[in-house]
Amino acid sequence: MLHIHNNLTRRKEAFTPIDPKNVRLYVCGMTVYDYCHLGHARVLVVFDVVNRYLRKVFGDEHVTYVRNITDVDDKIIARANENGEAIESLTNRFIKEMNRDADALGVQRPDKEPRATTHMDEIIAMIQVLVDKGYAYQGKTGDVYYDVSRFEHYGQLSGKNTDDLRVGARVKVVAAKDDPLDFVLWKMAKSEEGTSWPSPWGEGRPGWHIECSAMSTGCLGNHFDIHGGGLDLQFPHHENEIAQSEAATGEKFVNVWMHNGFVRIDEEKMSKSLGNFFTIREVLEKYDPEVVRFFILNSHYRSPLNYSDKHLDEAKAALTTLYTALRGLDSTEAINDSEYEQRFTAAMDDDFSTSEAIAVLFELAREINCQRCCNVPLAAQLGGVLKRQAACLGLLVREPDVFLQGGDAGGEGLSCSAIDALITQRLDARANKNWAESDRIRDELAAQGIVLEDSAGGTSWRRE
Repeated sequence: MLHIHNNLTRRKEAFTPIDPKNVRLYVCGMTVYDYCHLGHARVLVVFDVVNRYLRKVFGDEHVTYVRNITDVDDKIIARANENGEAIESLTNRFIKEMNRDADALGVQRPDKEPRATTHMDEIIAMIQVLVDKGYAYQGKTGDVYYDVSRFEHYGQLSGKNTDDLRVGARVKVVAAKDDPLDFVLWKMAKSEEGTSWPSPWGEGRPGWHIECSAMSTGCLGNHFDIHGGGLDLQFPHHENEIAQSEAATGEKFVNVWMHNGFVRIDEEKMSKSLGNFFTIREVLEKYDPEVVRFFILNSHYRSPLNYSDKHLDEAKAALTTLYTALRGLDSTEAINDSEYEQRFTAAMDDDFSTSEAIAVLFELAREINCQRCCNVPLAAQLGGVLKRQAACLGLLVREPDVFLQGGDAGGEGLSCSAIDALITQRLDARANKNWAESDRIRDELAAQGIVLEDSAGGTSWRRE
């Protein structure tokens, strides 16, 4: 049975969906004003695996995955004005770039991908309910704020104490609202921003937190199963989502809260100011996207993820080992209910422990290599098990030679046709017992990072 660490209760719990025929997952997506970075890559890949595994357990037709897009925000407005372009032009451009990166990483598209700007009616309606119920008020400058003091359980998700938070709050914000902890639901329009919508409180635009509450409940209902996102969103974003959603609907908002850990660069926090800030696009210029995906999944989603070239090189070598085990096998058939499959499932049932699941894949690869010589049919069947389980992680989805001979994402080095031509020359030299020429060609290929593997069936090759 699937168990998930619930950040709301701070313990691992058996996952029991509200409706097994309608398992609902919502993940906070991207704010689209720039290229996605490594932190975004982790969110995309981690919850892609959660989505894949939920579909395996409950059936594809019984899972709904929603990942929103924030397409109106302070940063978006500032970047559009800086560029001298329309907000919609900016956001549409970076939505396309986000999808390009996600597709490269093997991330399946969510069932629904709501945008804040297309859910303005729902956002305004939810704010109106909060105002009518006394949970929100219009401040001195016209902005509408949520009254945190009215929500009894504020701080439950993050474990923060409201009195401590007030002490640490900046005094200068008190003049605009009743309490330093109160957060904005509707911002009054500013002429320099150039974008606004009509509302009962005047022309303006929504605050960030209310957007997710309106989109998630609008797509999945007032009460749904899982809400996910990066650990940086736990407070205040997710804390505020709970407060405003439960106050508006009168129902529990979400049963299980999941947060993936931070990404660090060579053991330091990723930061533009430190010069160690990498976009997905930059990383994919150096490494195959599946290598990056493997690297992300080889750590538990809740643990910190330390990025370095060394770790990416190790991920490439590990993935090469798995693909090499499948090379030359007709793995269309798989053994059912194998010990490996049971252990893989046990790992995934334990809070999506992808690192343990990957360890099972390596045990399978070793067994395949042991069986390859003495029992080819069994090796092929085990290969089918390996591919089926890896597919649950979005791995090993290509033909082995496509990965092994494909090289790095940058496409540097000898072309496949050039390598094949040199191998043919080497085979001719060997046939003529010209061992010096044969060795010269092998050395030439090795210098280009090409590994030759001779066997009774011929010579195969892969990139180092």
